[in-house]
Amino acid sequence: MTLAALDDSPCVYLIDDDASLRESLEDLMHSVGLPVRGFASVREFLEAGTGDGPACLVLDVRLPGQSGMDFLRRMDAARRRMPVVMITGHGDIPMSVSAMKLGAVDFLTKPFRDQDLLDAIHAALEKDRTQRAAMSGAAEVRDRWATLTEGERAVMDRVVRGMLNKQIAAELHISEITVKVRRSRVMHKMAVRTLADLVRAAGRL
Repeated sequence: MTLAALDDSPCVYLIDDDASLRESLEDLMHSVGLPVRGFASVREFLEAGTGDGPACLVLDVRLPGQSGMDFLRRMDAARRRMPVVMITGHGDIPMSVSAMKLGAVDFLTKPFRDQDLLDAIHAALEKDRTQRAAMSGAAEVRDRWATLTEGERAVMDRVVRGMLNKQIAAELHISEITVKVRRSRVMHKMAVRTLADLVRAAGRL
């Protein structure tokens, strides 16, 4: 199965080897306007790939080949950030606890209410949107930081550590005027107005 090119709209990826249940869940998601792609195994999902927009994975615990729990552990080890909703017909409390520790957004035992699944999916998609926004913001900060000269970075490092201009000047063996000039350039290039904003930006690097 090959996925068509996807835009930045959200998409739900569903892995369940029960064809009838998979089709039923696909119909449910289509009924509320959620794009969905279904797969019978982890291997099919990995071979197909994913789009670039917000997404979540609805993952059955028991699957042919690699199990859902094994794949969840693999995703956690690889720091793959797609939020996961686990579903199973054979769940227990220890398994659900393990799944949540591995980052699952929710753990639903079949038969579950349609609304419970939809609520879990919407929570997972919102989590992915938040993660993407944070990553995008961090990337912008890194791009701005890359425009700083070595001298400006040295000043910025000391400013965010709370050093005064005269202390920075003494440590770097430059004049206070030079520190002030570099500090002003840092604020401009980093697109911040206050010291607090600069400290927050530094924290995202």
